[in-house]
Amino acid sequence: DLQAMVSELYRQREHSPSPELPESLFLLFTDLIDAEISEELARELIDRVRQGAGNGDLGDPVLLKARIARMIEDEIEVTGPIRVTPGERRLVALVGPTGVGKTTTIAKLAGNFHLREHRRVGLITVDTYRIAAVEQLRTYADIIDLPMEVVSTPREMQQAVDRLSDLDLILMDTAGRSPRDEVKIQELRTMLAEANADEVHLVLSSVNSIESMKKAARQFADVGVTSLVLTKLDEATGLGNLIPLLRSC
Repeated sequence: DLQAMVSELYRQREHSPSPELPESLFLLFTDLIDAEISEELARELIDRVRQGAGNGDLGDPVLLKARIARMIEDEIEVTGPIRVTPGERRLVALVGPTGVGKTTTIAKLAGNFHLREHRRVGLITVDTYRIAAVEQLRTYADIIDLPMEVVSTPREMQQAVDRLSDLDLILMDTAGRSPRDEVKIQELRTMLAEANADEVHLVLSSVNSIESMKKAARQFADVGVTSLVLTKLDEATGLGNLIPLLRSC
């Protein structure tokens, strides 16, 4: 056990941003690594804190941690909730790869706006590819008591939007698309253009690898994405990989 402890301490010292790093910054560095922030990014954050800190500040771990937190917060631009105005129809579409939780997120949003905020909400689904996808969303619509339209073509999309035009909010569920399938991405772009969506939210799972999220963000940018929704936060062991993702968007 003692040998393992010494080996671990030696490994950590090898990964320290600087051999002369004060203990408070070294411990903060290891905290960043534990949060699944890459070593390169952790070094960058530690160096920025060190450059802006006075000699007295380096002995205050609480202060240093607060400064790191502010640095990270400054890199995350939060758009806030969907803004719904009674009497003004707003159409919000959710897009993204398969299995990230688009339909579940749609149901949560619909329930919140209809049951809590008492807005008139309708649903549109174009997910006619996945087995039982339409039935899943229809079940949610029946439970919450919402109108729902199923769309297969751009022409049907315009007709569905017209039928729901008297509502405050229309939430659109789309079929999951592989970021590598450029043909399906373009089909999705055509459908969204026909719907004239006010907002297009890219839904990504926070448990996916940073490279897969970056690739998805690049590919789905072509459909007019306006913001990012992260799901499965409760399943993620750490969220440090989100910073490189946001920097690349």
